[in-house]
Amino acid sequence: MNNLTVFSKFILLGLSADPHVQALLFMLFLVIYLLTLMGNLMMILVIRTDPHLHTPMYFFLGHLSFLDICFSSVTIPKMLQNFSSQKKSISVWGCITQSFFFILTASTESCLISAMAYDRYAAICHPLLYTVIMNSPLCIAMVSTAWVIGFLNSLVNNLFIHKLHFCGSNIISHFSCELPSLLPLSCTDPTANELLLSGSGVFMGLLTLPLILFSYSRIISAILSIHSSAGQGKAFSTCSSHLTVVLLFYGTGLFRYISPPSGSLLEQVVSIQYSVLTSLLNPFIYSLKNQEVKAALQRMMKK
Repeated sequence: MNNLTVFSKFILLGLSADPHVQALLFMLFLVIYLLTLMGNLMMILVIRTDPHLHTPMYFFLGHLSFLDICFSSVTIPKMLQNFSSQKKSISVWGCITQSFFFILTASTESCLISAMAYDRYAAICHPLLYTVIMNSPLCIAMVSTAWVIGFLNSLVNNLFIHKLHFCGSNIISHFSCELPSLLPLSCTDPTANELLLSGSGVFMGLLTLPLILFSYSRIISAILSIHSSAGQGKAFSTCSSHLTVVLLFYGTGLFRYISPPSGSLLEQVVSIQYSVLTSLLNPFIYSLKNQEVKAALQRMMKK
């Protein structure tokens, strides 16, 4: 330990070291970020201004759009800065701060997606009691709980990082400060932190996935019990958008945090999928497949 120099900055290698490729990546991710901001801000504006969308489903969707703005803003601005600069460094405290907000927004979004699955279950399986089941206090409580769980999960994981000392190699083979890529750089034993990260990941999975699986098992059962194909199609269309988001977010997120860190290109592509592209696709998935949102957009444009 006495022969190792403790450093104050990390080097984010990013996606490519080729200056020409970096210029293309800068333009690509700048367009992605601007579209993410515009799409999600448009969803929030439409939901807030149109009285027809003041329902539990769109209450959750508005919060999801806000979360997607926060989630993409944690990583993309720093990526853009690194693409346009020769020095791709980030301070240790800046890296820990980015990690904190990354886990906060990702954990909160996973809880919110789980709550939205329950909302779709109530709408399809109990349509006559939907407004009674998904009342305003319950919706506010579910969103508030999602934020509290996300904050506590991020706080626990990042508090224990402060006990680690980073020395030796300060190169992160990634474009952001995700804990699976950060912990192996510690010159003190990070086993406790890795176990904590794995345990919190399992806890988040056990907290959110059972509600999603229960909701969709009941939804599928209810859809199959509908005799007309038109009725089945209408019922499925109300939850197909959310199911697409679940598969995109959970599928890639679980792969990233279950598999051991390798610094490979596939690992970075998977991270881009759930931390960048999902936030971009969410507003388009919900608007293109939703007639109510399309109608609300038309009414807003006329005004």
